Amino acid sequence: MCGRFTQHLSWEELQRLADLIGQPRNLAPRYNIAPTTQIEVIRPTAAGNELVPMRWGLAPSWWKKPLGALPATFNARAETVAEKPMFRSAFKSRRCVIPASGFYEWTGKPGAKTPHYFSSPDGRLLALAALWESWRDPESDAKVDSATIIVGPANEWMQRFHNRMPVILDWRDVSAWMTGDDPGTLLRPALEDALQEWVVSSRVNRSGVADDDPALILPVA
Repeated sequence: MCGRFTQHLSWEELQRLADLIGQPRNLAPRYNIAPTTQIEVIRPTAAGNELVPMRWGLAPSWWKKPLGALPATFNARAETVAEKPMFRSAFKSRRCVIPASGFYEWTGKPGAKTPHYFSSPDGRLLALAALWESWRDPESDAKVDSATIIVGPANEWMQRFHNRMPVILDWRDVSAWMTGDDPGTLLRPALEDALQEWVVSSRVNRSGVADDDPALILPVA
């Protein structure tokens, strides 16, 4: 799974990697992103790729209850994403990418879990395969765009830490993922050398995201 990640993003880097359109934005760094909070998402449009804020936790257009009644939809399983009612429509026509500086995973027993941080060895942003949807609140009629990260089986390297991992795309495959005719072929484990890892502060273990600072991703002994 992927339950916490980071986005300390540069508009210039994203524009280079994803050919963004639109006016440049100052993007506030985020070091402890949790589900249901706002994230930055790259999605295709007729004019080109745009960067838009969305809720992390997908709400399908047909959902009639309040968002608080949604099950956990911040991750979608690669093996079933094309068939599950919650995700299949978005998989067919609303695929996107969530740029991430890195993500967290935990090892150990409940109550004494050790947080690990994972990022690209060369410092490049990760392109996480994702889906997006638009939903309207049945009471206020407010529109909410939301997204989910697709996760699949871990590669051999990652299995030391967890049996699941986000689907990490090569930036050269982003267009094929978002607009291509055969996206399922890209839902595969990352290459064995795609990530690096180190142990980080147990402050990440706290419930909520009150702590959100660069020290969270620094290695600890």
